[in-house]
Amino acid sequence: MGGVLSCCESCFHSRRSQSYEPLLLENEREAVADLLQYLENRTQTNFFSGSPLAALTTLSFSDNVDLQRSAALAFAEITEKEVRPVGRDTLDPLLFLLSSHDTEVQRAASAALGNLAVNTDNKLLIVKLGGLEPLIRQMLSPNVEVQCNAVGCVTNLATHDDNKTKIAKSGALVPLTRLARSKDMRVQRNATGALLNMTHSDENRQQLVNAGAIPVLVSLLNSLDTDVQYYCTTALSNIAVDGTNRKKLAQSEPKLVTSLVQLMDSPSLKVQCQAALALRNLASDEKYQLEIVKADGLQPLLRLLQSTYLPLILSSAACVRNVSIHPQNESPIIESGFLQPLINLLSFKDNEEVQCHAISTLRNLAASSEKNKLAIVKAGAVQSIKELVLEVPMNVQSEMTACIAVLALSDELKGQLLEMGICEVLIPLTNSQSSEVQGNSAAALGNLSSKDGRTATDDYSAFNDVWDKPEGGMHRYLHRFLSSPDPTFQHIAVWTIVQLLESGDPQLMSNIRNSNLLIPMVRELSNSRSVTPTSSVGGTPHSHRSQSRSYQETETGDGQGEIQQLARKILDFVDGEELVVPPSSTPSHIQPGSSVGHDSAVSGREHEELRKSVREAFSGGSHGYP
Repeated sequence: MGGVLSCCESCFHSRRSQSYEPLLLENEREAVADLLQYLENRTQTNFFSGSPLAALTTLSFSDNVDLQRSAALAFAEITEKEVRPVGRDTLDPLLFLLSSHDTEVQRAASAALGNLAVNTDNKLLIVKLGGLEPLIRQMLSPNVEVQCNAVGCVTNLATHDDNKTKIAKSGALVPLTRLARSKDMRVQRNATGALLNMTHSDENRQQLVNAGAIPVLVSLLNSLDTDVQYYCTTALSNIAVDGTNRKKLAQSEPKLVTSLVQLMDSPSLKVQCQAALALRNLASDEKYQLEIVKADGLQPLLRLLQSTYLPLILSSAACVRNVSIHPQNESPIIESGFLQPLINLLSFKDNEEVQCHAISTLRNLAASSEKNKLAIVKAGAVQSIKELVLEVPMNVQSEMTACIAVLALSDELKGQLLEMGICEVLIPLTNSQSSEVQGNSAAALGNLSSKDGRTATDDYSAFNDVWDKPEGGMHRYLHRFLSSPDPTFQHIAVWTIVQLLESGDPQLMSNIRNSNLLIPMVRELSNSRSVTPTSSVGGTPHSHRSQSRSYQETETGDGQGEIQQLARKILDFVDGEELVVPPSSTPSHIQPGSSVGHDSAVSGREHEELRKSVREAFSGGSHGYP
């Protein structure tokens, strides 16, 4: 502040010189005197209103550059110590000073404006009053100090959502991108920070890409400055949210994945975290899912996954979840030692999202390999799920029950899963408040009840053990689904009953045949012409490699509903006729939302298409985590 005083005093005393006519107008002379007095009592003075603001305004609009400097420097120090919402009467003189041709005035005025731009109301008013245009001019200044303050002010303005689009359309992005390469680290930090603030909407991200920001941001990942690394990594992570931008990155930035993998070993926790999140977003695409593994990204991700710092755990778990979507990555992930850490995270009660990522990854790893399914069960995943599933949040329950449904696709594992008592937790969940949890649990029970090649030694006693318990057992669950208004639930129930009857287990057959709850409902369904709806059970969470299928995709050629046909099969048996179902006529596995079961009148080609659609429901195309 001493500089302000000396400048003002110098101006004031020079105008009393005998050498030339008075240089100050009377109002300017009074303003200098007033300002000096106010500065002496600055702790008790409000410079944003009344006489103090009037004095500063007079000096700001003076034609005398020394007075402008005094005003700009005073504004800079005042706003450094105190920021409050201000009005146009404060901002107008500052914006006028921004247009000065004097470097010192520009530097101090932009610093003051940047200080005021910390306040939310001020951010909006500065842009509304036309503050962007002079700030852009100052970003083009050859003076590094002026550049630094102007970019810092734009960075602050860009934190308000209402300003982002205006900044993007103002022409500021090209100079910001250029200044991100500045040799001055302060300018570089401010510029990359401003670019980051512009990446929070689709439209602005596109304008940023068009301004040539991508190669600049990628090159600065190798910066020695932690803040610059963080800003660039986070900006690229946001840019990678858009599929179009991921394609551009894939085409133009071959070293991007390698740089991000290296940053997961940064000394800075926040850089590690953002690097993992950037890779997570990139891994929404198949190309990047493979490239991350090829770039040796699994070991850094495993290290972050085992961290005690929640943001690192969350970011790495989200990334591994997406990487696990690609079938070729399943075995490398398992072989890298991820199974036990992922299973441990199932009980991570501090964060539901971590639990969801962990269980969804396990399900992805089990999707297309019998060997992997066996490894996951051997590692203790099913036992952990059984212990936790009734207590975890509903979203986690949905993921866990879907994982069991995938594991239950394995004929080799069905008996082991039944021996572990998994039905005891699945049955209560068929009465969940969530239709997804209900559907996934029922699909798991259905898959456990089915088998491609049945033998006389197959043991179905586990279903007898849970016929009436817990919570009404299989009996009540099947009755609820048969009487549900949702055709999907009806369909799962009749299909599962067919599987149980096909088992040949005398006790199960007797339980079904003598049920006063099930048989009347089955008769009713056999006489009604069912609609062919799109599933409302929806079940597949979006990181899993599957797509829900509608009834239309597998409707029989003769127009008869699947439910009606399956119900008639059941009645053929119950009413005394032998149940004979050709091996290819009933698909082996179901998922909520998939149509299941045909009678012998359906052609072989239709049987095969149906079987394929049901199998693909748990192991088909891929969906990335957004």
